[in-house]
Amino acid sequence: MSNDRRESQQETTTVDGNGAIGGNSTMKATSTTVSCQRLRLNPNNEHRPDSYEDLQLDFPNSIYSSLEKYLPPNMLVSRREDKVKFMTDIMLRHLPHGERSRAQRHRDYRQKISSNYQPLHKELYTLVPTLCFVPDFIKAINENTEESFRKILYEASPGVFVFDMLQPSFCEMMLSEIDNIEKWVGETKFRIMRPNTMNKYGAVLDDFGLDTMLDRLMEGFIRPISKVFFNDVGGATLDSHHGFVVEYGENRDVDLGFHVDDSEVTLNVCLGKEFMGGELYFRGTRCEKHVNTATKSDESFDYCHIPGQAVLHRGRHRHGARATTAGHRVNMLLWCRSSVFRELKTHQKEFSSWCGECFCEKQEAKGRSIDALRKKLFKARATQA
Repeated sequence: MSNDRRESQQETTTVDGNGAIGGNSTMKATSTTVSCQRLRLNPNNEHRPDSYEDLQLDFPNSIYSSLEKYLPPNMLVSRREDKVKFMTDIMLRHLPHGERSRAQRHRDYRQKISSNYQPLHKELYTLVPTLCFVPDFIKAINENTEESFRKILYEASPGVFVFDMLQPSFCEMMLSEIDNIEKWVGETKFRIMRPNTMNKYGAVLDDFGLDTMLDRLMEGFIRPISKVFFNDVGGATLDSHHGFVVEYGENRDVDLGFHVDDSEVTLNVCLGKEFMGGELYFRGTRCEKHVNTATKSDESFDYCHIPGQAVLHRGRHRHGARATTAGHRVNMLLWCRSSVFRELKTHQKEFSSWCGECFCEKQEAKGRSIDALRKKLFKARATQA
């Protein structure tokens, strides 16, 4: 039975056309009966997605076009508003805990910033590759082959790729823009949201209008690399991001505890300034089930930051940052996410291919199966004899 046939034979549920996030209103338009909220396992690459650029949506418009080809067959022919509702409901299920109820307030928060904050370097807000990236990085992306990527990437440890990425002048502009943000925050006493629950210093760049630039960075430059090296965690279908900067040093954050990121793929690039310490330490990739298991000897790796140099790794690659003992360190991070991978992962039962512990369990299960087969064959031969 084909995938389309299997996916269409699912129980149905009724959803309305309301695509609002976090609201209490109920749309009174005619509801549409659609298949249970599950995506196709394989995309329909022959389908041409609708354009969503003219809509005010709860997620970046590009996500909807990217996700549409994974819709079940009966949804592909539905009205655009029904497809928006279907896809929005799926993505809402994967928001971090508590974010759903804060979404509307967050939109209002961003609007206040855009109405009051004046950017220092407007050229940062559009992605001009020759101004941002070193020539070798641009060349590798333009060639867009595994061979071209491997010419600029160094796999410092399994699943941890290091490469030169940003021009010094771009790093300087970003640092001065960050200083300008902090100055504005201090002068206006505006209470900004910090990047995550672990960092008390830094800023969410998306909130300050850099979301379009960072989205282009993810789509045009990080996703092609991730498609080659992180396809097992949705690297080919990255469709949203969380972009931010963190600051370490005196009167700032000092270190960062052992954790995993809320991302499929993480880009971490040092902007500067002068500092000592702050090394990243990696301790193996783990799924949710095995996140606290012991580190194997070949999974330990420490990385020293260099301004302009980037580190690319799976979000589930456990890591932390040692203390910055002197100076001031600023890093820009891009948590890249795939709504397709997150949806499909909910239906995965066991043995994540990218989890170091799952891999060992699978090898052990394979070994037990082989041993059992050997014993069965030995017993059969003994009986025949």
